[in-house]
Order: sequence, then C-alpha cells, then structure tokens
Amino acid sequence: MIKRIPNLLIFFIFVTVSQMNAQFIDEFNGKELQYDPDGLNGWTFFSGDGNAEVKFIQKDGYASVRVDASKDKRGLWWALIRRRISEGMDLSLIQKPNYEFRIEAKIKVSSAPKRVNLHLNTQRTTDFHTHLMEYDIPDTSNWHVISMTTKNFDARPGDNVFAQMALMDWGFDKYRVDIDYFKVDIVRVDTIGNDLGEPIPYHPPVPEISSFEHRLPVAEDATIDLEFTDYNFNNWSATDEKGNIVKLLTVSGNQYVILKWNFENYKNMKVTGPAVLELTTYSLQNSPDYKKDFGMIRVVEILDGKDNWLDENITFEALTEGKTISEVFNSQMIIDCEVNKLRGEKNYFVISRPVMQRLLDGKTKGIVIKPLGSVVASFYASENNINVPCIYFNTEK
Repeated sequence: MIKRIPNLLIFFIFVTVSQMNAQFIDEFNGKELQYDPDGLNGWTFFSGDGNAEVKFIQKDGYASVRVDASKDKRGLWWALIRRRISEGMDLSLIQKPNYEFRIEAKIKVSSAPKRVNLHLNTQRTTDFHTHLMEYDIPDTSNWHVISMTTKNFDARPGDNVFAQMALMDWGFDKYRVDIDYFKVDIVRVDTIGNDLGEPIPYHPPVPEISSFEHRLPVAEDATIDLEFTDYNFNNWSATDEKGNIVKLLTVSGNQYVILKWNFENYKNMKVTGPAVLELTTYSLQNSPDYKKDFGMIRVVEILDGKDNWLDENITFEALTEGKTISEVFNSQMIIDCEVNKLRGEKNYFVISRPVMQRLLDGKTKGIVIKPLGSVVASFYASENNINVPCIYFNTEK
C-alpha cells in the first residue's frame, strides 16, 4: 500500500529546499573568519582612492571592519568587504518576475552620524553605482539593521554574485564597523515588505524644485578663515562690472562657508523625502587638468560649536570654541558637487532626508561648505537681497 504524503508536508519540504537554495548568511560565530583574496570562497577586503588601511577580523560572535585613515590626505578613500554569496543558489529564480536579491546586515559604528553602503554585483558588472544604496547611521550606541532589495538585477545560472559593504569618505581618523550578521536572500518582492533602515540613493538626482512645499532662506551666512581664525569676513566682497559692491561667500583652500536657518516654525515636523540646498554662483576658479574629485565643493553638517552666532561677528575661533574641526564638522560629507561656472547660475545640492531631519530637530546646527581639491568658488551672500542661499524641503501635513 502506498502511503500518501500530506500536502502540508510536501509544501514544507518545498519551502525548506527553496530557502536552502536561496540564502547566504554569515553570523560570524565560527572559530575563525573565512578569507579568500578573490572573494569566491571567503571574505576579501581592500581600500582605494587614498591611504586607508583596512582590516576585517572576527571576535566574540561578530566581525569588525577596522579602518586607519590617519595617514590619508584628501578624504576620498573607500574601504569595503566583499564575498561571493551565490554558491548553491538557484539563480534561475532571479530571471523570473517578482524575484530579486535582498542583502541585509546588522551593524554598529564607532563614529556617527556616518553612512555605509550595500551593493551587489556579478563578474559581468560594469556600472558599480547600480544596486547600491547608502544608509545613515545616527548613533554609536545601538545596533542597526539595514537592507537593500535589488531592482531588475541581472544574474544568470553560472554567474558569480558578490555582496559587499563599504565605508566611504569617513575622514582622517581610525574607524570601525561591527557586523553581527550579514545575509543575502532571493526573495519575492511582492511579499517581502519594505527594506529595513532608510535606503538613500548614491548620487541622487536633483528633484524638481517645484515639487517642494517649503523654501527657507538662510538666517545667517558667513565666510570663515582657517588661517586668520580671529577675523570676521562678513564684508567679504567683490566689485562687479558696473561698480556695485557684491557681498560674497567664498570657498577656497583656507576659507569655508557656513550657513544656518531658523527652523522654529517647523518644530516637531517630520521631513518627507530629500531636500535641496540652493547657492548662486558669482565666480569660479579651478583647473581643468584634474578631472576626478578635484576643484569641487564638499557639503558637510555642522554638528557642534557655537549655536547663536551672527554673520556680522562670527570667526573660525568663535564658531569652533576650541574644539577640533572633526569635532565641529562631520568628517563625512553630505555630498560632493561641481560648481556651475557662470555668474548667476543656480547650484542645487541634494540633502538626504535624515540630514534634513537633523537640521529641523536642531541636532545638526547648520551646513559648512568646504573645498575638495584646489578651488576658489564664490556665491552670492544673503546681504545682497538677491540670489539668497536657501533650502527646499517637504514635511508631512
């Protein structure tokens, strides 16, 4: 007599086998971390675009990415961990509708706020900015679970699919990211739910300015000087072709621009979506000889220092109050951008939603504009009453 296997048991076996063929997970509980320089049968790790030393170690049930960037000069370095995650997976699933990869990790960082990114690629990938998302980690005391689900990922049976996590442009100190677990699943996107954390697109496009509900001009704006630290430069200016005095905000090798707003009317509101900072070009000087990450400007959060400063008397010394630059300004930028060259042209810099929320909440005290490479960029200051620096954002109603 042939016994019939219950349908529920058949379903359970099918689901179990499917999951076994669709998941990679490393909980870092083994005796030692698996290493492989090629990332095929273990973890590989490396850095680039600067002088940052990276190590990847396992201890006490978690792994740590440790970066020493104390010898770096330009702050453009990146460091990543990477390994193949597709061994044993049924990659034919990815070619079916509604199936994608989801990469997930539980992490803690040594410096905050900072961003990390998650990325998936294959041996055929040529655009390494696709299937990549950044995550803003706001504190150093808590573990945070982050995940990214791909969209239209191109994987075929026989491919090697690699997953990676990276730190980028964190600064000039020693840093650490602890990882409790790292996993990748093949999932059905119509049933899996939203990603964890808050995925932020890498180099996001500028939204239409007409899509914003709020436009808020700066309350105070000024140029500070890292050499003449006790001087106020509120009258920094140029004379235009008609003989008019134009007040300027200038970014150069030893000059930063600082901006702050009065968000009193937006207390306890929740920001929705990214924001946009607007500055208007007066002049730009840089060299065309250096194409990559040079002659640009770097938009950064002000995290500490003097609160109630006025542009008419603020100096570098007064703003920093004896603290180091890395204590007052976040050592990781919000975004790096080219400056439009022609006078009167608008420059739009995307500010991520978490940063904009910190501005509204008063956790971030303002924005500082720094040089990236050799550049002299001047923008119209608010005292001109035209082309006033402003920020656009949306809030929940």
